[in-house]
Amino acid sequence: MVVTNNQTNNEYMKKISSLSAALLLAVGTVVGMTGCAGDRYHQSTGEHIDDAATTERVNSALSGDAMYKYPGVKVVTFKGTVQLSGFVDTRDQKSRADKLAKGVEGVKDVVDNITVKQ
Repeated sequence: MVVTNNQTNNEYMKKISSLSAALLLAVGTVVGMTGCAGDRYHQSTGEHIDDAATTERVNSALSGDAMYKYPGVKVVTFKGTVQLSGFVDTRDQKSRADKLAKGVEGVKDVVDNITVKQ
């Protein structure tokens, strides 16, 4: 059997194509996995989803309170830490909002930056 240059070139090109595809797949996997990871200052995709759910639960707890509705309080969650900010009329409202937030599932800590109107 005689091997021509054309056959050798075709085999070489097939190997190059296979290696290129494998390299592209490997790079895509690494980039995809690191794109979802979080660090100290950034949430991972899962943390973002969990924090959004926690924020919603805290908002529901505040708005469903029988004594106060907390329309002037904003809730932000980052890695399980809930930050409350805004304005309320009394110190009792401030302390109750803090207590309600701490009782919500998924809350690791509460930073209470609520200001009492004077």
